Amino acid sequence: MAISETSRSSHELPLTTAAEPSGNKATAKKLTLIPLVFLIYFEVAGGPFGEEPAVQAAGPLLAILGFLIFPFIWSVPEALITAELSTAFPGNGGFVIWAHRAFGSFVGSMMGSLKFLSGVINVASFPVLCVTYLDKLFPVLESGWPRNVCIFASTVVLSFLNYTGLAIVGYAAVVLGLVSLSPFLVMSAMAIPKIKPHRWGSLGTKKKDWNLYFNTLFWNLNFWDNVSTLAGEVDEPQKTFPLALLIAVIFTCVAYLIPLFAVTGAVSVDQSRWENGFHAEAAEMIAGKWLKIWIEIGAVLSSIGLFEAQLSSSAYQLEGMAEMGFLPKFFGVRSKWFNTPWLGILISALMSLGLSYMNFTDIISSANFLYTLGMFLEFASFIWLRRKLPGLKRPYRVPLKIPGLVVMCMIPSAFLVLIIVFATKIVYLICGVMTIGAIGWYFLINYFRKKKIFEFNEVIDDLDNNVNGEHPKVDDHNS
Repeated sequence: MAISETSRSSHELPLTTAAEPSGNKATAKKLTLIPLVFLIYFEVAGGPFGEEPAVQAAGPLLAILGFLIFPFIWSVPEALITAELSTAFPGNGGFVIWAHRAFGSFVGSMMGSLKFLSGVINVASFPVLCVTYLDKLFPVLESGWPRNVCIFASTVVLSFLNYTGLAIVGYAAVVLGLVSLSPFLVMSAMAIPKIKPHRWGSLGTKKKDWNLYFNTLFWNLNFWDNVSTLAGEVDEPQKTFPLALLIAVIFTCVAYLIPLFAVTGAVSVDQSRWENGFHAEAAEMIAGKWLKIWIEIGAVLSSIGLFEAQLSSSAYQLEGMAEMGFLPKFFGVRSKWFNTPWLGILISALMSLGLSYMNFTDIISSANFLYTLGMFLEFASFIWLRRKLPGLKRPYRVPLKIPGLVVMCMIPSAFLVLIIVFATKIVYLICGVMTIGAIGWYFLINYFRKKKIFEFNEVIDDLDNNVNGEHPKVDDHNS
C-alpha cells in the first residue's frame, strides 16, 4: 500500500481507514457466515428475554405494534448503514473509522468513547438479567451478597471464555442461540389452542410508561453497528457482512414476535406482572413447571451469548482504536496463547462489573442515551461520507441517493429524540458526566501523545490516494 503522510501539529490525530493487520492477526481464524449471523443476533437481541416490560409499560397492542414497526424505523436503516460502511472500511475500528473519516479526529474520538461506554454499560446488564431469571429457581439470589457474588462470578467466568478466542465465541453463539430459542418454540406451539385473539387488541389498564416502553424497544432492537468493530476478524467481509445482517434482521424480529403473540394471546394476567422474567411464568401457566425451568435455563444461556458478543465488540473496538492511534499502543496487545485483545477484554469486563450493580432500568436507559448520542454522529458520518468520498469503492451500497439517505436517517433520528426526552434525571446525570469525561479523554490522549508519555501506533493515511486515484477504488454508482 502506498503511504501518504500529511503534516499535522503534534496534538492532532491523523486520519485513517484502519491500521495494517499485525502478523499474528493474519493467522487468526476468521469468522464465517453462520457464526457471524449469531454474533449479530446476540449483539442485538439474544431471544425474547427482556421484551416483557413493553407490555407492562403500554399493554399488549402497543407492545406488538412496537416490535412489528420499530424494526423498519430503526433496525433496517441501522443494518443498511452498517453493511455499507463495514464493507467500505473493513477494520476493527468500525464506527470510529467512519466518524474519523467523515469529520476528523475529535468526532472520531467522541464516537469511540460514547459507543464504548454504551457498550460496557450494556454488557453490565446481562449478568443482572441472567441472575434475575436464576432467582426464579433459586430465591436466595433475589438480593444481598449471594446475588452480588453470582454477578461477580458469572462476569469473571464469561470474560475468560471471551479471552479464549472469537472463533470459539462465534460457534458458541450458534449453539447458545439454538438452545435458548427452543423452549420458546415449544411454548408458542403449546399456546396456540389457548390463544384468544381479542387479547392482542388490549391497550392495558394502567397509565402508559413511555420511558420504559421506548427504552425497552430501543434496547431490544439496537446495537446493529456493534458488529462493525469485528469487521477485521471476518472472512471476506465485503460478501459476508451484508448477507449476515439481512439474515440476522429477519431472524431477530421473528424471535421477538412469535413468543409475544403467543403469550399475550394465551395468558391473561395483571399488566404489572409483565416484568423481566415473565415469559418463564407464562410458560408454567401454558405447559407446566418443566417448561418454566427450560425457559429459565434458556435465559441464562441467552445472557451468556449476549455478554460474549457485546464484550467482544467492546474489546475489539479498543484494539481498533489503538491501531488507529486514538489510544496508546498497549491497548491493542494480543494474547500469545489465544490471539485475543486481552487488555481490551479485561478493561471492558472490569468496567461492566462495576456498573452491573446499578438498577437494571437505569443501566439500559443509560446505555440507550449514550448510544443515541453516538448514533447522531453515525448518521451524519454516513451521509457526509457519501458526499465527501463519492468515488470510494462500496462493495455493498444502500440503493438511495443523498436526499433519500437523509430521509432514511431522519426517521430513526426522531425516535432518538424521544429517548433523550423521556430520560430520567439519574440518566441525564450519568450520561452528562460520561460525555464530559469523553471530551476530557480526547485532550488527555493528545497530551500523552505530545509529551510522548506512551507509545502510539504510527498511523497511515491513504485518504488522498483514494481521492486522487493513486490507489483507486472505483464506484460505478453516483451519489
